[in-house]
Amino acid sequence: MQYRELGQTGLKVSEIGIGCEGLIDHNGVYMDDFLDTAERVGVNYIDFYAPNPVWRSRLGQALAGRRNKFILQVHLCAVWKNGQYERTRKIDEVRPSFEDMLRRLNIDSVEVGMVHYVDSLDDWRQVANGPIIRYAKELQAAGKIRHLGLSSHNPIVALEAVESGLIDVLMFSINPCYDLQPASEDCDDLWNGKSYEKSLLNMNPDREKLYEVCQRRGVGITVMKAFGGGDLLNAKLSPAGMALAPVQCLHYALTRPAVATVLAGAHTVEELEISVHYETASMEEKDYAAAFTSFPRINWKGHCMYCGHCAPCPKGIDVAMVTKLLNLAEAQEKIPETVREHYAILKHTAFECIDCGACEKRCPFHVSVRQNMMRAKEVFKK
Repeated sequence: MQYRELGQTGLKVSEIGIGCEGLIDHNGVYMDDFLDTAERVGVNYIDFYAPNPVWRSRLGQALAGRRNKFILQVHLCAVWKNGQYERTRKIDEVRPSFEDMLRRLNIDSVEVGMVHYVDSLDDWRQVANGPIIRYAKELQAAGKIRHLGLSSHNPIVALEAVESGLIDVLMFSINPCYDLQPASEDCDDLWNGKSYEKSLLNMNPDREKLYEVCQRRGVGITVMKAFGGGDLLNAKLSPAGMALAPVQCLHYALTRPAVATVLAGAHTVEELEISVHYETASMEEKDYAAAFTSFPRINWKGHCMYCGHCAPCPKGIDVAMVTKLLNLAEAQEKIPETVREHYAILKHTAFECIDCGACEKRCPFHVSVRQNMMRAKEVFKK
């Protein structure tokens, strides 16, 4: 298992994490099996939003004796009322729900506390300027939450939250189809087939900017919906018009800026193991470029997807990384120091480009790579 830094939290998280769905399927009776498998294969990140008291108690039992093996991402504002889950912004419901979670999990603190499911600007501003954030900060000061986060499907909302400086971690929906859709306060638009009836071209700029700003500000992204609820794995259901393999979806998400872990939507232990196969999969298995270029309703022509097909460069330049750093730099009026430092330690930079064009011949998306290298020379002066 490979591990990544979760933004600037100091946490090292497994590239593949556990989403909540598998833990609560079958009324949570397989939590021990999930955690046994996770421990065995090195998965150390768990997202858990479920307020059901039975599921919370069962996770607490499964964690007993191995709490230090896992990093927990839990959610504020998800409560249990009248025998069912409900999202709330009422602080008198949020407080007892969080304390109940700590008690049932039999723990004193969590690594990441998420404000649950914020998809409108009005909702975010209510959260940011009201008792929810004050309570979250209170928990952080008391050591019950180490880092604050937010879960959202809306890039405009997520960007405002990131730029507020209030959050350290963003849980966001990332896959190659969602990345083409403009922001909406109705997340159902993301998986509505009508949104994909016409041909789509290139990534939505709000989403691209969000990933770049997260990278620059050191806000780590934990990914949900990498498989689009399973639709991307099914040719009949996929908005792209054809299916992707699980490792291709995972690789796409893990090659976006600022992404630290993908919370695999595994409903069974077997599905979790399929996702973990990503760690031993060949580059041919992970390669999503060929599939993307054959999507009947989607086209990324001219847009760098960081897929790496431009390699090898005769001068040893990591063209995909130079392009990613260039995009991060150009998204700002002034080059972020972290971006400049990452560029400076590259073994070979754009300055060594000999304009041979070999990379462009291999690029499945017909990117003007040589122009990117020229811009990188101008931007980084090296």
